[in-house]
Amino acid sequence: MTWLIALMGLSVAGMIGLGVYLEFRPGRTPAFRWLKGGVMANFLVFAIALGGVMLLGAQEVMAQEAAAPAREISIGLALALLGIGLPTGLAAIGAAIALGPVGSAALAVVAEKPEMFGRTLIYLGLAEGIAIYGLVMSILLLGKI
Repeated sequence: MTWLIALMGLSVAGMIGLGVYLEFRPGRTPAFRWLKGGVMANFLVFAIALGGVMLLGAQEVMAQEAAAPAREISIGLALALLGIGLPTGLAAIGAAIALGPVGSAALAVVAEKPEMFGRTLIYLGLAEGIAIYGLVMSILLLGKI
């Protein structure tokens, strides 16, 4: 399993190294026709290695002995915990959808009128408040268990 982790690490390091090289030498790099295929091959190697690590890691974890008796998690408790996490996740998605157009409009307004910066921050804060409301709801629901 360590060779799969090493393969994944080398894959990511190669991708980062190529990105740094292309960033610092943009004029000297010819049009890489193989770059798109290389990136896809790198992604494919990473995905296969990640799947192998998950498969082999699950077998190693299942082979270990239980350390200490823990509290049993029933189906009802597991569904309750999933339901508690749901408001945070959905609220974060909603905040992201709201922040996209609001942020781009705020940048356009600030570029034309810099004195409108304070108002645009208020609008961005209102859009971000959606995620905070979801987090508060999850915390309140977690206290009910």
